[in-house]
Amino acid sequence: MQISTQRYGDHGWRALLVGAAAMVWSLAAAAGDNPRDPYEGFNRTMFAVHESLDQAVIRPVAKGYDRAVPLPVKAGVGNFFGNVGDAWIGANNLLQGKGGDAGIDLGRLLVNSTLGIFGLFDVASELGLEKHDEDFGQTLAVWGVGDGGYLFWPVIGPRSVRDTAGFVADVSVDPVGRVDPVRVRNSLRAVRVVDVRASLLPSDKVVDEAALDKYAYIRDAYFQRRKNQIYDGRPPRQDD
Repeated sequence: MQISTQRYGDHGWRALLVGAAAMVWSLAAAAGDNPRDPYEGFNRTMFAVHESLDQAVIRPVAKGYDRAVPLPVKAGVGNFFGNVGDAWIGANNLLQGKGGDAGIDLGRLLVNSTLGIFGLFDVASELGLEKHDEDFGQTLAVWGVGDGGYLFWPVIGPRSVRDTAGFVADVSVDPVGRVDPVRVRNSLRAVRVVDVRASLLPSDKVVDEAALDKYAYIRDAYFQRRKNQIYDGRPPRQDD
């Protein structure tokens, strides 16, 4: 993996993401019976690949990171990457017509980048500036783009067709993707993946114990969580 990344650099990552997004549309011919999961055969195969990678590499590394790194350092790592994302979160809030929230995101970026020492400390939250969670997939949903069906990608995790396209856009504007040299850029990406996976460790036992079908459990939880995100925690009520 390291050799491939150094050889192709950031353009290689983008080409892989664009290729993955393009492959989504070719799956339509093999659509299954579930309208929310028309590519279930493909998805279950990718889920199995993901589980193998997670159990063999990602989860053990995340557990080691969780045990070895002090809590204040882990909090600082999470705050740093959260601060890096606030500019794009603000842009998406603006694209969704939420100017007030976009202003808060800009304020968070300014405060945490200065008083918070490049985002290592979340001073903005202490000052009452709420952290938001927006991405381009949500923006597309607000613009009326349908989800297009469920997909599961190894390492990346669950996405819809719409959110896969949104993820490509998110990665393309990620400031970490512009860091040089490539070695430092890849190290930052690896640390972010491990930090996120470590934050999900407590949920592993819950999912394993609650799910008769782990794949279906994660799929349904994804759609529920995504709907909640799109409507900012206030999804419309549905008829029985």
